[in-house]
Amino acid sequence: MEDNKISVTSDNIFPIIKRFLYSDQEVFLRELVSNSTDAIIKLKTIAKLENLDDIGDDLKVNVLIDQKNKTIHIIDNGIGMTKEEVKKYINQIAFSGAEEFIQKYKTSTKESHIIGHFGLGFYSSFMVANKVMIFTQSYQKEASSIFWSCEGSPNFIMKEIEKRDRGTEIILFLNEESKEFLEYNRILKSLQKYCKFMPVAIHLSSKDSKEKNDKETIVNNIHPAWNQNPLQLIDKNYLNFYHELYPNQLEDPLFWVHLNIDHPFHLTGILFFPKIEKRIDIQKEKIHLYQNQVYITDNLEGIVPDFLSLLRGVIDSPDIPLNVSRSHLQSDTSVKNISRYITRKVADKLNSLFKINREDFQKKWEDIKVIVEYGMISTQNFFDKAIQFLIFSTVNHIYFTLEEFKKKISQTQKNKEGKIVFLYSSDKEEQHSYIKEAIDRNYEVLILDSPLSVHLMQKLEFYDKEISFVRVDSDHIDKLIDKEKKYDSELSEKEKQDLKNFINTHLVDDYKFSIQLENLSKKDYPFLIIVPEFLRRIKEMNSIGKEIVEEKDQKKYYQLIVNTNHILMKKILQDTSEEKRKEMIQEALNLTLLSKNLLHGKNLTAFISKKLEDLVRS
Repeated sequence: MEDNKISVTSDNIFPIIKRFLYSDQEVFLRELVSNSTDAIIKLKTIAKLENLDDIGDDLKVNVLIDQKNKTIHIIDNGIGMTKEEVKKYINQIAFSGAEEFIQKYKTSTKESHIIGHFGLGFYSSFMVANKVMIFTQSYQKEASSIFWSCEGSPNFIMKEIEKRDRGTEIILFLNEESKEFLEYNRILKSLQKYCKFMPVAIHLSSKDSKEKNDKETIVNNIHPAWNQNPLQLIDKNYLNFYHELYPNQLEDPLFWVHLNIDHPFHLTGILFFPKIEKRIDIQKEKIHLYQNQVYITDNLEGIVPDFLSLLRGVIDSPDIPLNVSRSHLQSDTSVKNISRYITRKVADKLNSLFKINREDFQKKWEDIKVIVEYGMISTQNFFDKAIQFLIFSTVNHIYFTLEEFKKKISQTQKNKEGKIVFLYSSDKEEQHSYIKEAIDRNYEVLILDSPLSVHLMQKLEFYDKEISFVRVDSDHIDKLIDKEKKYDSELSEKEKQDLKNFINTHLVDDYKFSIQLENLSKKDYPFLIIVPEFLRRIKEMNSIGKEIVEEKDQKKYYQLIVNTNHILMKKILQDTSEEKRKEMIQEALNLTLLSKNLLHGKNLTAFISKKLEDLVRS
């Protein structure tokens, strides 16, 4: 029997464990079960190398809850430990830089880093236990069985005991603060989180639970789909795995990408494309990071491009460093290569779907376009590939790639600078009358209604200097598309100035727009309310991720275009009654607001035209 002290680099290792990692205390289960799993995998490896034929087929990890004695047992029939191995792996804590660890965490707001990343492993037991016992027997038959015990201080007891079966049993005597881990469902939940896909069968049982009496649950799937050969999987396998991974998801994913590479790094995984539509919500169901089938985290910030956070699935790689800062992750060569590989595989999958079955790709477009747009905006490598399969829908539901649409309108839709004008609408209902004016002139109008459209347009205009995106309501259609036919004003310069003064004077306070006089067709409305493209883009880019801009703040962007050639302008100038002028201006403005859906949600073109005729005749 030995009575000695654990060799540590700092005598206060136990307060460090309990204090600074308390918020992530359930990780002890992942650490201990991982060690047990490793012990069984090592035994299998040695059995092959040394031709051992008596290791048995029923290799597994048992997690047993003993409610009466307030203990948790983690039992495996793996490789076990000799006395020398207990001294090496248990009595000496492989923990460097304890003081730096304390300094790092005492001011941190994120205290949920994983213990194993810092080399504590087995000693995570003391996060929940005030006493830990180990019984172990090495696979080496001549080795003695060993008992080890510690009560959360540098002092421990180790001695040889009567022979036991091969393997290791760890017994945790839970402290008062950790009684929750005596509940069957609590342990089951933790095992399903961290150990759901570990490569060795894990059994959970409760010794004294009346509800779970004599019941044993196998908690993991040792052959998850991401570790299988893609050629041997069918759609049903992927769908079943998706719902195993996310049991609360009722909808199937649209499609998926199977990742599998061995060089220059090792990585496997499956990424699923869920239906995103137009919203970018904080994902509750995120991509899970595993290492050798052991769950690590669902926070992949710094590991993969941000746009992939909109996907779901699993990435499994032993080559991602986990105990480093985000800035270090982003500069790590392996992480950079992994990020580029995943980006390329996602882009290749989308490009393949586009080329093989474009019709089906177009049907899925509304559900995935936010992912594509986000990737193009944020990740240049993805943009370079996605430009080939990025598609736009017209208001008539006809799809074009950028080059296809550019070719179609290159001769008919140009502005005065000679750029090809991509007319678009962000809301078909609200901008109905503007769309109609464009279509009446045989122009094509796109529908760009995602929350990222404004950022993508900026990127595409930088990519292709020949094109310009312009929303249909950002000016009169004949000002947006350069026309050979120009209209002269029938008013003198003095009449124009008088008209501007009259309108300024009689605008109600709620609608103090900036006024611009334009020489338009006599058939056009007397007034036109617009938000110039560059002003609207600034507003939209500033409001991304914020609440809807208040109406009073929106109005400062509006401009009132006055059609100097409309017959109503002559009437306003000729009428000598100030009250009558005010009435005509306000009535025309109200009709304009109504027609442009700024007051109501429907287009009333015929009604407005009739009302304007009545106003002119009055």
